[in-house]
Amino acid sequence: MIKRLLRRASCLTAVAVLALQAPHALAQANTSGGLRLNELEYLEMPGLNVMLAHDFYPESHQGGVGIIQNGLRIGTNGDLRLEPTPGQWQPVPKVGPRVVDKATQIISVRMQYPDPDKNRKGFNPIIYPDLNFAYEVKVRPEGRNFRIIVDLDQPLPEAWIGKVGFNFELFPGILFGKSYYMDKQFGIFPRQLNGPGFYDASKEYQTTPLATGQKLTIVPEDPRQTLTIQNVSGEGLQLIDGRAQHNNGWFVVRSLVKKGATKCAIEWLVSPNAIVGWKSEPVVQVSQVGYHPKQQKVAVIELDKTETQRHPVTLYRIKETGGLEKVLETQPKEWGKFLRYHYLQFDFTKVEQPGMYKVQYGTYETSPFQISDQVYKRHVWQSVIETFLPVQMCHMRVNDRYKVWHDACHLDDARMAPLNHNHFDGYISGPSTLTKFQPGEHVPNLAVGGWHDAGDYDMRVESLADEIRILSLAFEEFKVKYDNTSIDQKLKIAELHRPDGKNDILQQVEHGALSIVAGYRNLGRLYRGIIEPSLRQYTLLGEASTQTDEEVFDPAKAPNPLPEIGQKGAPDDRWVFTEENPGRELQVASCLAVASRALKGYNDSLSTHCLQIAQELWDRTKEKDKMQRVNAAAELLLSTKDKKYANWLVDNTQDITKNIGRTGWVIGRTLPLIKDKKYKAAVLAAVANHKKTVEEQEKKTPYGMPYEPDIWGAGWGIQNFGVQQYFLHASYPTIFPKTYMLHAMNFVLGVHPGSNVSSFASGVGAKSLTTAYGNNRDEWSYIPGGVGSGTALIRPDFPELLHWPYLWQQTEYVIGGGSSDYMFLILAADHLLSK
Repeated sequence: MIKRLLRRASCLTAVAVLALQAPHALAQANTSGGLRLNELEYLEMPGLNVMLAHDFYPESHQGGVGIIQNGLRIGTNGDLRLEPTPGQWQPVPKVGPRVVDKATQIISVRMQYPDPDKNRKGFNPIIYPDLNFAYEVKVRPEGRNFRIIVDLDQPLPEAWIGKVGFNFELFPGILFGKSYYMDKQFGIFPRQLNGPGFYDASKEYQTTPLATGQKLTIVPEDPRQTLTIQNVSGEGLQLIDGRAQHNNGWFVVRSLVKKGATKCAIEWLVSPNAIVGWKSEPVVQVSQVGYHPKQQKVAVIELDKTETQRHPVTLYRIKETGGLEKVLETQPKEWGKFLRYHYLQFDFTKVEQPGMYKVQYGTYETSPFQISDQVYKRHVWQSVIETFLPVQMCHMRVNDRYKVWHDACHLDDARMAPLNHNHFDGYISGPSTLTKFQPGEHVPNLAVGGWHDAGDYDMRVESLADEIRILSLAFEEFKVKYDNTSIDQKLKIAELHRPDGKNDILQQVEHGALSIVAGYRNLGRLYRGIIEPSLRQYTLLGEASTQTDEEVFDPAKAPNPLPEIGQKGAPDDRWVFTEENPGRELQVASCLAVASRALKGYNDSLSTHCLQIAQELWDRTKEKDKMQRVNAAAELLLSTKDKKYANWLVDNTQDITKNIGRTGWVIGRTLPLIKDKKYKAAVLAAVANHKKTVEEQEKKTPYGMPYEPDIWGAGWGIQNFGVQQYFLHASYPTIFPKTYMLHAMNFVLGVHPGSNVSSFASGVGAKSLTTAYGNNRDEWSYIPGGVGSGTALIRPDFPELLHWPYLWQQTEYVIGGGSSDYMFLILAADHLLSK
């Protein structure tokens, strides 16, 4: 009777039977090596993990039901969706708490449309259709397989039949050129989107499914990726190429909800092939650039958590005449468990002989790296200033020998943004423009300076400000003299690999400051950001100059009907937003104060404007949070030597020392200018106490520094931590060592979790991110010197860095320190180690 009921696939009956048989079923799963709940609330067995609702980041392909098969995240976002292949701005459900039934091993989560939180301030505005329904997604293990079951509270309204379905996204990067079967249909996963396509009832372009049927098998030729999905209820399966509307789409397996369906509205039997006895292969993580002879050198070895076998680890020097010379061999030191892996460490600090080296553990060999006192002199930081930053420059034509990265762009200045507008990229305007300009009115003189933010073409004031800050600090600390680029602000042309006799770093500080100063002088305040008004513009990839017609929009002369975006006379000028944000104003003030010092003697007029604006922002800004003022006070003191800033710091000693983790690295540089002994003593005591906190955080990871991975790659935060550590060491050398800074640098250069051991800095080191999320990402290319966000966390414990250009949380470049913080760390390391 039980078998007959199970064959009929009545999920209600099956769940009840499983509950009655739970002890027997679990015992059977144990002996057969089947899926079991672990302490992190996902299903696990060797070679297979099944997650439900640990992540919720569906617009970037993390969330819902997810599968990690034999060490590869092969699929994700298993959930009900309102479109066949939803993109970044489509509606998503509200996710309830994950519920775990240890007796039946079932994991479930309750969802509902719409998500009311998605309309709150600061989120992308999403227009939800007139649809309200709730449902439950369940994952139930069955030996080495599992079922996905969806129960609806109520049947779908008639108007939504054929529109709502369960989607499961397959990662394309490991599928191109591999095969699939759908019943009697079969084929190859195509590398690019191919037609035919059609327009659906909503006039949206869709692509014809690759296949339809009841049973899908993907990659039957490779046991590491073979997986079968069988539809038990619903309207059959569709295999869809998700790139019809979105270049970054994945392959989607979809099953529609039937009319009148509630319980078991969706039921799939999923059978991934978990290789018997599978374990993750050992990985040795080293700097892809190498090490200075006087630097601590620790390779980190990552093992499967169940691995008991240990090998000796060997350091080889690559001989000038060819072949390898064994330099050091030992048993690695046990460190312990972190995330889902077990870690060992191999310390070869004592090796100082110059040359090229590699490390071997078992059958794993690292890429070649060098030990040399010249290691940070060339090929490491220069590409940031000679390629990445010039390529990101707005309002400029960027030439690179035979290549033009982009023509002069956005020469139409900007128009004042509409009132009370919630822009899809997070910019929000209030009931007033806060300026003399009316909504839609042209704001002159903004077509100067600035860099495109990340893989987008907008300019955020805080990003520009942070960029000029770190560049100015690098110039100030290390007296950098480098010239390999020609920049002509009058002609709006940048020529890469063509020196012009001017310091490239100062030219870039100037470029960023020109935009901020022009905005302030024309608006009478800081702009919040300058950004495209339409999604069609915002999502443009490639040639920046095609995003607008480069002419100021004149409503009086506009043709009727209005032309398309980018065509002559179109209303495609970017919008400029303003805001009331004292904290951001103080942040910009501190950055402008730093820039004023760097630009002095190079562009004295701009230097003066930077300092005047910084002082005005300090004087007029009323911010209750005193911590927002510390950076500005410190930098203004360094720039002006005015005692009023020193007095403010002394008057706020208690707040500063209480928050020394945020303030210590900034105020250390001001101590020689402050004579108050009690203030200095309090700061030193607080810094010493902070050192203990950092030491405790350092012990939690095998990487020798604080590291708490999240959905976004932690690279930028770790770089920023490294910059702060440099200033803590420089200001308090008897308290803070330089090792934490060097560990942060090594993390970015390759000593980080996950099997993809590469430098986050594109084009730097033996292996690096050469497919990254820049504005050229659709070319599967990279911008030399761009630094990606790095290894991200697939919650709760899987570190991942995919070879895929469209995941911003792993490989995106950014302005505002992402690449320049990295450059600062390299310069700092060379400075400290070469003393």
